Amino acid sequence: MIGAERTVERYFCAYGPSRRLDTLTAHGLRLSGRDEEGGVPMAELPGPPFFLASLFQPELSGDGPRPHPMVTAWARAAVEHARQPPEPRGPGALSVGAVTFCDMTEHALRILRQDPPLVELAASPFDFDVSRAARGHVEPVRLASGGPLEAVAGTGAGGTYFVCADGSMLYADSEGGAGIIGSSVDEALETVIGLPGWLDFVDLSPADGEHAILARFAEQEAELREYHDLDEARAELRAALGLTERSPVELVTRLHAALLRTEPDFLLLTEEEGFAHRLLDEHPRPPLWEPVLARGREDLARLRADDRAAWDAVADDPVRRRLALRAVQFDRADGDLELLRHLLRRERESSMTDELRLAAVLVGRHGDVTDLALLEEVRKTDFDTHCGLSEMPGPGAGAAELVSWAEELDDAMFCTDPADEPLATWTELALDQGMTELARVALIRALDEIFLDQSTQRRPGDPSQLETSQLSWLARELERAGDLPQALRAQRLCAALQETAWDRVSERRDQARLERLCGQLPQAISTLAAIRGLLADPGDDSLRHWTRVNFGRFIAEEHYALARALADASHTDAGLAEEARALLAAADAILGELSEFPAKWVRELAEETAERVRDVSP
Repeated sequence: MIGAERTVERYFCAYGPSRRLDTLTAHGLRLSGRDEEGGVPMAELPGPPFFLASLFQPELSGDGPRPHPMVTAWARAAVEHARQPPEPRGPGALSVGAVTFCDMTEHALRILRQDPPLVELAASPFDFDVSRAARGHVEPVRLASGGPLEAVAGTGAGGTYFVCADGSMLYADSEGGAGIIGSSVDEALETVIGLPGWLDFVDLSPADGEHAILARFAEQEAELREYHDLDEARAELRAALGLTERSPVELVTRLHAALLRTEPDFLLLTEEEGFAHRLLDEHPRPPLWEPVLARGREDLARLRADDRAAWDAVADDPVRRRLALRAVQFDRADGDLELLRHLLRRERESSMTDELRLAAVLVGRHGDVTDLALLEEVRKTDFDTHCGLSEMPGPGAGAAELVSWAEELDDAMFCTDPADEPLATWTELALDQGMTELARVALIRALDEIFLDQSTQRRPGDPSQLETSQLSWLARELERAGDLPQALRAQRLCAALQETAWDRVSERRDQARLERLCGQLPQAISTLAAIRGLLADPGDDSLRHWTRVNFGRFIAEEHYALARALADASHTDAGLAEEARALLAAADAILGELSEFPAKWVRELAEETAERVRDVSP
């Protein structure tokens, strides 16, 4: 299933199976894998269509459209099992035939598919044509979350109706727009049938009032009634599909609510480029900081209420502590000094963070010189805090000096309006809280903006120079969010915009790493070949010392990592064995050029890789 004898998996688990497994194995349980300590992280049971247990979490290794092999195998087994004829059952037993994930709950769609006259009626005048589903969308698309999509109908203008895993219906037009239009197929069909030309209603909301909604409805109805008997068509479809007749106001209200659900869970991307579709509507959404900061505001209220249990609970949790400090940043009060001291003492456990600096600033702004001892203690926590708080006044300073330092640093680094904070503040805190989809949407949208206008990467003071640090940050954050394809998209653009040979090699090394992790091994081979070309002919003197420092070590390590990945993949593609040997030779050549200091860190990896490649050699 995994395609290799060894695999590296991720999990956060302090538990494991009992050492006494004899009874289970005697009854058929198969211990499928062992870790390096001899533990049993995997087990399977022959007989059922699919029974595989693991301590590791396969969802942490997938990258959206290419899930972990364990997930793929489970889905394949489920599909194959669904295709099997139903087993004979006794009277009154429930029989389930072959179904898709949306068919299990949406009876209206099943009825529609099985009745050709209804298919024609839904296609005209309501432009919901299930016969177009087989054609797919105008271009391949996928959800950013990696969730499944099933095309169920199309429109004459090239739009496509999709059903998502939770039953929600998503509509994608042919112009790059997409949005949820119903929490179920039935709900969406009620909208499509009840609101002729429903796309002309997406700009409306309940706030526009009944009069405006009914006026728009009457206008649309008048146009269609010139060509169709809408009343008869609606009555026939609703009766056949079991749908409820609803007022235009109710339908607009439900459509509005559905559209607002599009992000973050249903962001639609182009399959190849990874660009996000625009929203179908322009209704305002809450800014990212509101849901991210909500927990911090709740905790701050408890802290200010002198809930002593909350003081320890918040301070002991690094994420809640950071959020509480951010909440104070935007809602400052004179009576907060004691709780700020408490949070500052605990935040030092995380070493030099932005929130530690924020806590020090907020304490310092109160101007209490008795806090200088605490601030000095925090500064001396470790090397990083000593450097990060080096400008802080020391013991013996006066109140005015302390306040001046805090105010100056506050003005330079921290905003008083959350809307003015850098995107990084909120995406990092979102990921810390497990709000992965919220962060992912914001990061992808930011990346798309750079692709559309690369002039934003010009340095403000010197437009002739590029500043690509935001792209590097986006690549790191997208990787942290588990979205390797988007991280790779950011990294490739970052690498392409570099100007010096050193920077081109550095960014392409990260590009090759991400290509390897995405399973794009041929592309990774090409990227490393380009790096070797730059090392041989850099075009400037920025690489003159690359063999003497860890930079050369990192280049060699990625060559060995890819050689090993090629060797592992050669089990399913024999042609990759030769590529592995060639890359191993290139890695050895790079290692041979390194000076003793960087080389000593690579030799063990080189030996392990050479042994692995020899194992697959003919």
